Amino acid sequence: MNINATLLGQTIMFIMFVWFCMRFVWPPIMQVLTARKQVIADGLAAGERGKHELELASRRATEGMHEAKQKAADVIAQAEKRAAQIIDEAKGHAKDEGDRLVAGAKAEIEQEVHRAKESLRQQVADLAIAGAEKILRREIDAKVHAELLTSIKSEL
Repeated sequence: MNINATLLGQTIMFIMFVWFCMRFVWPPIMQVLTARKQVIADGLAAGERGKHELELASRRATEGMHEAKQKAADVIAQAEKRAAQIIDEAKGHAKDEGDRLVAGAKAEIEQEVHRAKESLRQQVADLAIAGAEKILRREIDAKVHAELLTSIKSEL
């Protein structure tokens, strides 16, 4: 065997192999690698977009929580204000009702005092008439008269 012919044959076979690989094998491999590279790039971009969206969502959630807390504080403040108004109204109604009851009680007391005075006047008049009758029935004597008036006074 001749080393030159073998070397020449191997060179030709190597060149044909390289041509075959460049023509039929290399394009699909490059196509797959390019597609894989694109998928990886899309995945990284989607990851970055996801991270950015997560940050935005986190900010929105924080702002939403802040707004909700503010609204809750406003609602609580309004409820407390309304409760204070209701309490004040109830106090006013209670005071009015109390004043009305006191006025009614005073009027009733005045009526009872008036009735008692009238009753006492009637009793005094009856006693005076009874005393006068006793004086007139008895003879007029100063000593007896004084004793009779004293007894009438003690009855009053």
